[in-house]
Amino acid sequence: MKQHSIPPRSPLVWFLGMALGGGLALPAAQVISQPYILDPGLESRSISFENPTGARGEGGQAASKLGVGRKGAPARTIKPGESVTLCDIKGPGTLRHIWITTQREPELLRSLVVRGYWEGQTHPSVECPLGDFMGFAHGKVTAYQSAVHSVGESAGMNLWLPMPFARRARFTFANEGRKPTPLFYQIDYTLGDKHAKGVGRLHVLFRRENPTTLKQDFELLPPRQGKGRFLGSIIGIRALEDNWWGEGEIKVYLDGDKEFPTICGTGSEDYVGLSWGIQQTPFLYNGCSLNQKGFVSMYRWHLPDPIYWQKDCRITIQQIGWKDGLYERRDDWSCATFWYEPVPSAPLPALPEVQARTGSVWQN
Repeated sequence: MKQHSIPPRSPLVWFLGMALGGGLALPAAQVISQPYILDPGLESRSISFENPTGARGEGGQAASKLGVGRKGAPARTIKPGESVTLCDIKGPGTLRHIWITTQREPELLRSLVVRGYWEGQTHPSVECPLGDFMGFAHGKVTAYQSAVHSVGESAGMNLWLPMPFARRARFTFANEGRKPTPLFYQIDYTLGDKHAKGVGRLHVLFRRENPTTLKQDFELLPPRQGKGRFLGSIIGIRALEDNWWGEGEIKVYLDGDKEFPTICGTGSEDYVGLSWGIQQTPFLYNGCSLNQKGFVSMYRWHLPDPIYWQKDCRITIQQIGWKDGLYERRDDWSCATFWYEPVPSAPLPALPEVQARTGSVWQN
């Protein structure tokens, strides 16, 4: 049977099949839309504290007061300054789902940092505060679902993007905050995936400017060289002035664009598929999951409408407001930006220090 011989059932299913270069032993689209295929050439694995290596037949060996294998190691307490390994997997394979939960404190969720390393690179390709990585800005947990994340009201956090690797996938979790925190997690993955040469690895960075610089556009994606695909961003805004903040346009500079971009939007709320101001309305590929007390968490996923580049890319968004007309303004902006590019890849920009990440976050 040829790959993709049966049309996928939705744009998301199509994306899952194509995002990895179409080179899986069984395309991800068929994993979802053809669940009756029983010999895909893949092995199912899962890592948690109950089976930290994911090895066959090695789970559930820790003991509780109920005995061996009776919920002996569901979680660990991570001390301030401590970093733990979430997974260290030899490939080829694909991470397919990450679930994490901890305390719902906004400062804490900006203090905890997830880092991901592909193929033995010494610098992380994923480096992001936990809350932003798992779908929400400002550390404010709000229950919602998109094509990429699902978040429960008690901070059950899920990430559903496929993350291919050829030789090695390593993720860590660091507590850069001031107090111990419980960590529950599970990473679900497959082994034996046949990835195409040059397949993209997931990259995620976090940026914050508090405040932004007048007349200087906020960078969602600083310059990247080589091939890539922009997936989208979790964007956080804390308005520092009265009046409407969201007249700024997104600018996507592709493959040699200098002064002017190839892709240009019409406004900040327009970019996330809303209009006439911002409304707390989350949808599959776009929307806003928080619009309260001057705090906004919004997102846009370019899954059915891809943004590719071949040589270089830079993506910015303006800070323009409206008060009897357009005017330049400064606000508190952050982003967790997701994209694919092959490895070896350049280091990410430096992650802001914990004080810069946690200042003026949401207060419960």
